[in-house]
Amino acid sequence: MTAPLQTPASDLGGRRALLLALAALICTFMLPAAGLALSIFGLAVAFRDVRTLSRARRPVGAAASGLVIAVVSFLFGGLLMATQLFFSAELNAYVECGKGAGTVTAAHDCLNELKSAVERRLGVAWPANLPFPN
Repeated sequence: MTAPLQTPASDLGGRRALLLALAALICTFMLPAAGLALSIFGLAVAFRDVRTLSRARRPVGAAASGLVIAVVSFLFGGLLMATQLFFSAELNAYVECGKGAGTVTAAHDCLNELKSAVERRLGVAWPANLPFPN
């Protein structure tokens, strides 16, 4: 039986960390929970690669970039997850309303209900000159 092929971090030059961080950032926009988990993994790999490369006196640019991108992905994914959890009741009500909306007017009414629910939850009125995301 042979051992699996493992390439040391110093040979990869931090590319693995950079690719993981970029994958986490992309995944965060589609599935925030998966992007958050992948960014944690990317942070660990990037931190390890930075330490390994600096000890070997090799350039740490790609690994450091991966570390920064993974931190941004982690923060953005955490913000998205917190927002989804905070507005979960309102979003679920909007989805249920949208299932029964057969016309454009009914869908618009569902959006208005969501807007008023968000306003109630936040305790402030939505600014008139700021369009509500739909």
